Parts: sequence; C-alpha cells; structure tokens
Amino acid sequence: MRVGQQAVTADSRRPAGLGRFGEYGGRFVPESLVPACEAVERAFTEAWADPVFRAELHHVLSIYVGRPTPLTPAARLSAELGINLLLKREDLTHTGSHKINNVLGQALLARRMGKHRLIAETGAGQHGVATATAAALLGMQTTVFMGERDTERQQLNVFRMKMLGAEVIPVTTGSRTLKDACSEALRHWVTAVEDSHYCLGSAMGPHPYPWMVRQFQRVIGDEARTQCASSLSTGAPDFVVACVGGGSNAAGTFAGFVDTPARLVGVEAAGGAAINAGSTGVLHGFRSKVLQDEHGQISEAHSIAPGLDYPGVGPEHAYLADLGRASYVTVDDAEVVAATHRLARTEGILCALESAHAVAWVIRAAGDGTIPPGATVMLTLSGRGDKDMATLMELS
Repeated sequence: MRVGQQAVTADSRRPAGLGRFGEYGGRFVPESLVPACEAVERAFTEAWADPVFRAELHHVLSIYVGRPTPLTPAARLSAELGINLLLKREDLTHTGSHKINNVLGQALLARRMGKHRLIAETGAGQHGVATATAAALLGMQTTVFMGERDTERQQLNVFRMKMLGAEVIPVTTGSRTLKDACSEALRHWVTAVEDSHYCLGSAMGPHPYPWMVRQFQRVIGDEARTQCASSLSTGAPDFVVACVGGGSNAAGTFAGFVDTPARLVGVEAAGGAAINAGSTGVLHGFRSKVLQDEHGQISEAHSIAPGLDYPGVGPEHAYLADLGRASYVTVDDAEVVAATHRLARTEGILCALESAHAVAWVIRAAGDGTIPPGATVMLTLSGRGDKDMATLMELS
C-alpha cells in the first residue's frame, strides 16, 4: 500500500448500517419505497449467501455472456507508450458491455422474488439493452426510461431494445439525459412495486443498490486479479484504470485489486466530474459527491459519452477518494475522441466512448510520466463502440 493510502480490505468495504461507505450512501427515498428497498436488501443478502443462486448466476454468465472475458495485451499501443497495457475485454460480452453482469444477477434475483417485470434507466443504452436481453431470456416484461436527448444520439440501442421486446419511454424533462431517466424510473417504481423490480444499472441509488451492483460486477475484478496473477511476475499490475460515471465497472474492477499495492485510478468526464468538481449532497436516493450550485440545486453534466453524462458518482467511489485508496482524474471530449481513434488504429478495437476515457488518461499519463516507463497497467474496456459510430461519423 502506498504512503498516504489507508488500508482497505474486501470485508471492510461491505457498507455499514443503511448502506454507509463512510459518510456516503444511505437510503434517501420516499416512505412508500422504503419497504421495496428493504425487500431487495433481504432478497439479495439471502441470495448472495445461497450457493444455488451463485452457481446459477455463474453458469449463465459462462454459457450466455461468455465469461471469463480475456485479458488482452495491447502490444502496439504499449510499445508506443513505453508501458505494458492489458485490456480487460468487457466489450466482448454478449450485448457488448459490462452491464450484462449486473443485469443478469438482478433479473435472477427478481425472479426469485416473484417479480415478472423489470424497470430500468439508461443513458448510453447499453444498460437498457442488457435489461431487455435478460428479460427476454427469462420471459419477463421490461420498461426502460431513457432521456430524449440520449434516444436521439443512441438510436441503434433504442432499436435493439425494442427488437428485444422492451417498452422504451423517452424522458422529456430536465436535461433529457441519464439523470432525468433515473428520476422517472424511481417515480414509476413507486407505482409498480408489487410486480416490478427496479434494475438499477450503476453502483448508485438507495441502499442496497451500490453494494449489490458492485457485488454483481466484481466478477470483472476477480477474473482480472486471477489473470494478472498468472501472467505477471509481480502478481498484480502497477495501475488499475477504469472510466467512472455512476461507477459500476470501476467498482467491480477495483473490488478485485483493493487489497493489492496497485494504484486504482477512476477516469471521469471533464463535464461530469462529480468527485473532482462536486460537493457532498443527495441525489437519487443516496449521499455522495454531486454537481450542484450553492443552493444545492443539481447542475447539468456533460460528456460526449452518454453513459458518463451524470452529475453524481456512486458512494463507494467518494469513500475511496476520501481514503486516498483510489484517485480520480478527468479527460475532455477531444482527448476521448483521439483515444478512440488511436486504440482502433493500433489494436483494431473500436471501444465505447465511455471506455475511451480510461484509454485517454493512460495515453496522457504515459506521456507526462505519471505512469512511469515499463509500468504495467490493467484497464477495463467496459464496452464496444458500435453505439457511438454515428456520433464519431458526425464529428468526422
């Protein structure tokens, strides 16, 4: 553990009380939703301790999602940067992103609870596609809320969701992006708790969601930890890097390395940097770092990547930042576009704009010496870029 970093173990990272990560987390919801959140917490706690449930989830992730995903050496880009860059390939999962890991876990949990309908919010559309996919697999209904602005820039994923049988509801209020989709999904859940489960897509929201989503996504970090142990003489990389919006792929990745000497780095969008530019507040049922004005009114976030266009961050990330165990940095849209092109041309991989935030920081950090020559970097490539081709074509 580096100087200035407080030791954190996997056991100590289970949230205390009502989902508290230090001063963050909690459950700030209308009284009508408290029983629903408590029911989800009870069901998840029981299911996660049930070997039968865990075995079924592992089986589905293996035969349907395609786990374990490979750890791919980025040989040409590594040579250009003077480092050893390894890519954890969540872009190769069924549906094309890490979202499917959490969704299948929650869908199986919903079925165990006797629910037959899933409610979801989505920004980039990947969580919506994953939810619609899991619902089709298990014979469930799906309603997905998506900001109107995001439906326009992610038309391919809207069509995919509808092909899979989901009802997609454009949200026309506020900034018409992910924040507003979350708000509408929570409002709708209040009216449908009897037969519906809210399948929240990131490590945020009221307890138990930040903890539950991290546990479903820690398959990324656990696999990568094992893969690094077998391929690296040091057993663990020097840096572990992932993009951060709400923070589910990063939370799952960091979970596998939090008790190693690896430096954990989360990369935020410059226009949605809740940790770097936010302050402590409450949003969508949880307390964390959020973008807000002096009156506590939530500010709009901006990112070229719709999945990072969110004015808050999961409470565990705020906690890790306070401890000094993880550092959080920002990149801007221009760096992201350049990184997308560079990874494509050096490695033949078209990654999602969200993932390209992590790539962009590694390129910058290797250039300015933040990542020293010869260092090993493990980067979670959280999704593939099919959904972003229209945006990139327009920019070109």
